[in-house]
Amino acid sequence: MPYDSLTSRANADALITPEVNREIIQNVLGSNPLLQMARRLPDLSTSQRRMPMFGSSPHAYFVAAGGGLKQTTDVDWTNKYVDAEEVAVVVPIPQDAIDDADYDLIGETKPQLEAAFGRTIFGAVAYGTNIPASWTTNLGGAGLVAIATTAGNVASIAAFSDLYEAIAGESADGAADGQLMLLEADGYMATGHIAAIPLRGRLRNCRSTDGVPLFTSAPQDPTRYELDGAPIYFPTDGSVSATYLDIAGQWDQLVYAVRQDITYQVFTEGVVTDAAGNIVYNLMQQDMVALRAVMRIGFALPNPPNAINETAATRCPFSVLTA
Repeated sequence: MPYDSLTSRANADALITPEVNREIIQNVLGSNPLLQMARRLPDLSTSQRRMPMFGSSPHAYFVAAGGGLKQTTDVDWTNKYVDAEEVAVVVPIPQDAIDDADYDLIGETKPQLEAAFGRTIFGAVAYGTNIPASWTTNLGGAGLVAIATTAGNVASIAAFSDLYEAIAGESADGAADGQLMLLEADGYMATGHIAAIPLRGRLRNCRSTDGVPLFTSAPQDPTRYELDGAPIYFPTDGSVSATYLDIAGQWDQLVYAVRQDITYQVFTEGVVTDAAGNIVYNLMQQDMVALRAVMRIGFALPNPPNAINETAATRCPFSVLTA
């Protein structure tokens, strides 16, 4: 893990230029829809929240006429938790680079850091990349893809006659359920999709015999795609792996809570060390500043039992589409 990354004067050379154009041209980073679709719980007042939920579904019975006995059922509860974990980074910048730049380097850095936080969080939640141990426990696995795979909720396009079958239907012989059917077999309905950009072209090519696109809700609006009525998003921030073309799910089943929103602090004194405690930068001696960004957030997937599938090991509110 890097501890010696530095935004040097050379890195900022593109900003230390004669006054020709006051507008910095940046790639517009796509907004990752994970936090928009998942259900946000009230902010945490401590590092952990306990969420009691039903452990099994109760049953009711008809009573035989003429004095039949009423049957019994049991009701039990279990606890699920949301644990806040810290996401943070430090950006060291030489003071002379800040002084000579025609732009507010710190101000320009903050949006990029926010995008980086989004990629880190999505990678952990979706793929288990560097996922904290508490999130693995609270989600029920190392990311949504791993959980869906364990539950058998993976549809491979290769097993179907075409893309429409793979997403919205079943194989021609009925032996394999498509991506949405896998969700429905577990008692869930897709409310949204997060997809890799290569799938976009494949969806455009999925047309009726009359040449009408099957997955666009409005052909005149090329940015709006829907899969069986649920919106599909194509993040352009580099967070989505092309290995998994689409993650579909009932996103309100994924919950998160914020303990501390992203906060920034600028330091002009102190040191930056590596994991072994070796000093990498001495801010005072090297005339540097350090921008520190910190956030604390937690995720959980309670996955309560439902009447369609009461088996936790095979029940999952997410499904994955692969090539």
